[in-house]
Amino acid sequence: MINYKKAKDCAVLLQALAEPTRLRIIDLLLTGKKNVTDLARDLNIEMANVSVHLRVLRQAGLVLNEKHGRQVEYSLHPDYFPDAEAASADFGWCRIEIYAEE
Repeated sequence: MINYKKAKDCAVLLQALAEPTRLRIIDLLLTGKKNVTDLARDLNIEMANVSVHLRVLRQAGLVLNEKHGRQVEYSLHPDYFPDAEAASADFGWCRIEIYAEE
């Protein structure tokens, strides 16, 4: 049986993913680092909206950011996404597989 802390930690991660745009961001980041401009273009949404979703993913610990001058690049946290080619997230207690559309 899972203990309360592990269940709570997993719930926080799942809540961060429980939004279609955030799942799409995760899918895009599986291919490598991207900045807000790249993500907004690929998602066809405003940069401000992308920033809001990235903040939620960052606060949950799913996404890391790295500043390069004025640009900020975002990537998946390797603790949860150890193998981007596998397209899965491993939260310890639960695992999520991400499948490309056919």
